[in-house]
Amino acid sequence: MNLTRRSRPPAGARATVLVAGDWAPIRAFASHEGADPLSVYGDLLGGLRAADLRVVNCECPLADAGRPAWKSGSVFKGEPAGLRGLTAVPFEVACLANNHVFDYGLEAFGETLELLRANGIRTLGAGLSEAEAWAPLSLSLGGSGLSLINFSEGEDLMAARGGAGVAGWEIERVDALVRDRKARGDCVIVVAHAGLEYVPFPPPYLQRAFRSIVDAGADCVVGHHPHVPQGIELYRGKPIAYSLGNFLFYQPTDLYWRKVGFLLELEVAGGALEGFAVRPYRITDRGLRTLASEEEREFRDALERISRPLGSERRVERAWEAYLDYYGLAGLKSELGGILATLEVEPPKAAAMLRNRILTPQHAELWRDLLTRVIAGGTGAQRGGGEPAGTRQDLAADIAEWFDRKVDRS
Repeated sequence: MNLTRRSRPPAGARATVLVAGDWAPIRAFASHEGADPLSVYGDLLGGLRAADLRVVNCECPLADAGRPAWKSGSVFKGEPAGLRGLTAVPFEVACLANNHVFDYGLEAFGETLELLRANGIRTLGAGLSEAEAWAPLSLSLGGSGLSLINFSEGEDLMAARGGAGVAGWEIERVDALVRDRKARGDCVIVVAHAGLEYVPFPPPYLQRAFRSIVDAGADCVVGHHPHVPQGIELYRGKPIAYSLGNFLFYQPTDLYWRKVGFLLELEVAGGALEGFAVRPYRITDRGLRTLASEEEREFRDALERISRPLGSERRVERAWEAYLDYYGLAGLKSELGGILATLEVEPPKAAAMLRNRILTPQHAELWRDLLTRVIAGGTGAQRGGGEPAGTRQDLAADIAEWFDRKVDRS
């Protein structure tokens, strides 16, 4: 698949939208974003500033207030001064539908919302009411309308249900919003924070959901949350980028695929998407940098490779089965062991962990399908399902690489 698509709309009628993944001024990037906010963007800064509109996922609250919530995963909070990392570029739009924006409760979220808006950054995907969380963001860009819609899986019961929260996992509701905005003649871009972390291929439930959104009329669907790059599918001629990988989000690891990601550059004209391009980068201890020529060639080859199964629902199912084989009973035992060990020292934390595994699609689908396969007494690799053995081996090799490959520091 060609990862750069362009058409030629009339001059003056085009606009470029740059969509970035997870951003949080935490860990190694906390001090940079406050004192020298532009240094962390390195040589990506020129490309960022060349776009007409910049959209980013704000992956944590920026607040002094609040107390850490009992939840399944890590709990993050950035300092309000970290906002300079957005305004200095500047990013004009912050997506808030994710699993960390309420990490320090409603008070910290409210402070974050006020801070972003006071500094001219438009928000969507979360709010102090359900209506605010679900409201699309409508803009005029390139002489035509642009609508952005943002939702997430609503982990840890953060989905808005009559009150504050994020726009959660309600695909029919997303589809209805898309149809409404498309009927107005807008170009519609949907940004979703969803999927299973660290795997190179999206689970089948995610592909079904994202395809449904395109069927409803979306011009593009962009995903993040897995913290690694995943492939791009052209479905009915519309790009679905399943995961951009980390952006300005530091993870203390030497695993290669958690240290690379890509910006998705979208060309909008006449109420439609006219082209897209992938802009890859590396995440270092000091910030971001573009890839050297050989690094970029390797990255694009890998992205092309993991995109191949996406054109076939059967191959996505096979990739999922390959991951179930990789995860296996050992993975399930490890997860359950971690929950039980936590239950001994922090019962509320353990309860949140188990609740999340039961209620959140990414975990519930994994456990359900794995347990079903164990009961059936077979694995996808043994059944085959008509896939050539080499194909199954290739899928398994890609999964192993995404979990095992280390950064070359030579």
